[in-house]
Amino acid sequence: MNVRKKDIRALTKDQLRSFFEGKGDKAFRGNQVYEWLWQKSAHSFEDMTNISKETRNMLDDNFVINHIKVDQMQRSSDGTIKNAVKLHDDLIVESVLIPTDTRTTACVSSQVGCSLDCKFCATARLKRMRNLNPDEIYDQVVTIDNQSRLYLDRPLSNIVFMGMGEPLMNYNNVLKAIDKITSPEGLGMSAKRITVSTSGVPKMIKKMADEQVKFKLAVSLHSAIDDVRTSIMPFNATFPLSDLREALQYWYAKTKNRITYEYVVWKGINDTQEAVDALVKFCRFAPSKVNLIEYNPIDEGEFQQAGDDALEMYQKTLQSNGITVTVRRSRGKDIDAACGQLANKA
Repeated sequence: MNVRKKDIRALTKDQLRSFFEGKGDKAFRGNQVYEWLWQKSAHSFEDMTNISKETRNMLDDNFVINHIKVDQMQRSSDGTIKNAVKLHDDLIVESVLIPTDTRTTACVSSQVGCSLDCKFCATARLKRMRNLNPDEIYDQVVTIDNQSRLYLDRPLSNIVFMGMGEPLMNYNNVLKAIDKITSPEGLGMSAKRITVSTSGVPKMIKKMADEQVKFKLAVSLHSAIDDVRTSIMPFNATFPLSDLREALQYWYAKTKNRITYEYVVWKGINDTQEAVDALVKFCRFAPSKVNLIEYNPIDEGEFQQAGDDALEMYQKTLQSNGITVTVRRSRGKDIDAACGQLANKA
């Protein structure tokens, strides 16, 4: 009978220690293996050079390491790198390295496809196949850190969960991955350098607040008028702005961390004074800042970037109301690596 071997990275350190004790070995062997798996990101048991050949063979008989593989890497003219990442079951997700003069950011995926239905996003057109495991999220970060060191001669500085999928629909695995990324036994990165971007799942935002997470929160907002937001993000009918607002107020009360609103201005959709006034009102419910994001077309459809006059109207109105606003120009557009474009296209 062919028994499918368990991925060893699903085990905690204590479970690894117990496994070795059960085999008549010393518990500290579990510590060694755990270090190889996480701090050193070993791809195979053969890589574990301070462990005997006999022990490595025993591990190979009992476990697998389902490490991701970069199936295709594309480099943009602006230095952005997009990875098509193959998982152990041959499904593909994408992750992106975004360099600037001062930082290197990893944009990572949390699901194969997406659970939500935002009409302007290429990923939303893909069926959600499954959630990513914590190690698959972790591997994306390690891969981009290695690419940053190789091509830019500096380590990764920031992580954003803005790739494929809705992170809060894979809540437990995303938090486990962040625990590993921030742990001294993992990558040891500061949680303050990590941003989780959500389309807005009120119950899960409150759960994060209750758990006193240390990372930053961004909300893909795009309209502070319910019927407009529902027309472009249909799930808003289930999670209306009143529920989202209450959850964000709760978030700030618990964490004292301000919220970032990600906001695209589209021609004929939200490029009016009424739209920006509604945004100003929404920003007043909890301390926040606004990132105005350049839109990246996914076809010749209904969504088109609004003109510079509309962006200027947003900037002036927000600034005059004391709200911090930045305009974020997209990177990696020539390789479909920009916001909203990730859809496994070669």
